[in-house]
Amino acid sequence: MYTSNFNNLILNSDSYKTSHWVQYPPGSEYMSSYVEARKGDFDVVFFGLQAFIKEYLSRPITQQDIDEAELVITAHGLTFNRTGWERLLEKHGGYLPLRIEAVPEGSIVPVSNVVCQIVNTDPEFYWLPSYIETALLRAIWYPSTVASVSYYCRTIIHKALEKSADTTDSLPFRLHDFGARGASSFESVALGSLANLVNFSGTDSMTALVAASRWYGMDKQMAAFSIPAAEHSTMTAWGRDGETAAFANMIEQFGGPDKAFSVVSDSYDLWNAIDNIWGDELKEAVENMGGTLVIRPDSGEPTKVVREALERLAVKFGTTINSKGYKVLPNYVRIIQGDGINAQSLGKIINAVMDAGFSAENITFGMGGGLLQQVNRDTMSWAMKASAICIDGKWIDIYKDPVTSHSKRSKKGRLALIKDSSGQLKTITVDELDNLDNSAQSLIRDVYVDGKLLIDDTLTTIRERTGW
Repeated sequence: MYTSNFNNLILNSDSYKTSHWVQYPPGSEYMSSYVEARKGDFDVVFFGLQAFIKEYLSRPITQQDIDEAELVITAHGLTFNRTGWERLLEKHGGYLPLRIEAVPEGSIVPVSNVVCQIVNTDPEFYWLPSYIETALLRAIWYPSTVASVSYYCRTIIHKALEKSADTTDSLPFRLHDFGARGASSFESVALGSLANLVNFSGTDSMTALVAASRWYGMDKQMAAFSIPAAEHSTMTAWGRDGETAAFANMIEQFGGPDKAFSVVSDSYDLWNAIDNIWGDELKEAVENMGGTLVIRPDSGEPTKVVREALERLAVKFGTTINSKGYKVLPNYVRIIQGDGINAQSLGKIINAVMDAGFSAENITFGMGGGLLQQVNRDTMSWAMKASAICIDGKWIDIYKDPVTSHSKRSKKGRLALIKDSSGQLKTITVDELDNLDNSAQSLIRDVYVDGKLLIDDTLTTIRERTGW
């Protein structure tokens, strides 16, 4: 009946959007909508819009797209705005006559503030801003939520290092992305893992490296790093009686001055591995190899396991006391905890480690599902809502305010984001902005106009905005 084309933007929408062009009032000319995270436990770290624009909005709608969409949508039982889409092709060469404004990517914005705003630039296409809501909101909420969770974790780790370590220089490598296999799709990995790299420089997602090059200017610079690491298959392949040989092989293969490697050590008995293999049979080899062994527990209750692992390693390898008064293992041995890590458990583990007198510099975290999958649109209550419509040349503020849920009240008017006199970010209307001092400017800026990407930030620039 029709070909399957995942790149057809007309079909990248909710079904009910296809009939909306006849539902707006007569004389409609322009529609202004905005995106915000209405509430949540984290500040917003805005990220991902540039990737969406490059991947989906930088190519024109074609006649083939229109023909295919008509077949699909009418067979689906809905009406199709063929005239509107063909006018878009005729007048604009298939490029969307839209203006998209947004805060700079990497900006940290409190919830309940506008971070993106969209309006059509041609009055014939008043229905277009709402039509792409599905794709645009999805493109923003997921990577922005992952970046926000990641930034929250970074804040926790940073505070712990400031309190318990001589330096915070290692912060970019303290949270490693383990989430590729648990993500819902290839594109989720690309966007989610890349969002984590706004805050950290460690990942085991090579997809994120491709995404950083494709969308964020990292084609001549490596976006993140990893180290050789064992998995259970490479350890258990030696058999239970061969565990010592398996560990020794890791030292032989990957040990050396300034090198680091990770070995999962709980295939059978983590405590035996620490006490008798790493801390006894292979102790001399670990001490003399010149690099860093990173031991990875992978089961049990993380808070208890990490604390006990550190205590046992301290018995076997000793510790020093740093300037902050916390115990530090020798540089050649560390721990990475990658099982059961999320924004809540991470802080509990760090507190347990520090309560036991150990510096947070002894431990690195790996985060998988808690980073890329344990989020949804409701994590931060993301929404895109129409806030103003121009009818017959007059702008009118519009909004929703359900009596059954005032938390879903939406904002009115064409919006701006400013810093108020106390330095706090605040959403106001464009009319209010016009009445302020002439130096006042909105922090949301044009990113896309009529098919053209106006700002092309690198990941390096975005990282700098988060405080790197």
